[in-house]
Amino acid sequence: MARANRHHLPGYVWHITHRCHKKEFLLKFEKDKKRWIHWLFEAKKRFGLCILNYTVTSNHIHLLVYDGKNNVIPKSMQLIAGRTGREYNIRKNRNGAFWEDRYHATAVKTDDHLIMEFLIDRNIGSGDGFTFICPSRGSPIS
Repeated sequence: MARANRHHLPGYVWHITHRCHKKEFLLKFEKDKKRWIHWLFEAKKRFGLCILNYTVTSNHIHLLVYDGKNNVIPKSMQLIAGRTGREYNIRKNRNGAFWEDRYHATAVKTDDHLIMEFLIDRNIGSGDGFTFICPSRGSPIS
């Protein structure tokens, strides 16, 4: 059976989660987390992904992004997930899936105050101290 099409509407903030295969702790080492972050910022450079915040845990990630253009999120997630999994499998001399399934994306209301409550409620980015400026929005959300 074919998968349902994704519908990313430009102009929304999206909370994205992606879990490691079989809920394994494949991102438990700092080296693996840093490689995921490297590819996240590579997606920002290549596709203009507007990153508001992120958290990398031992077995899944949370990502909060603003979708200002068509197909930025799918292209970015394909790059990040594909390269992270490939590098891990090569380094560990391993075959098979790195990610459990496709990533999950949920639209979030775009009111800045609601976004901050959303981040605080889920403890996303606690201690990271990151503030990102989105080129399309022009102002930081901190």
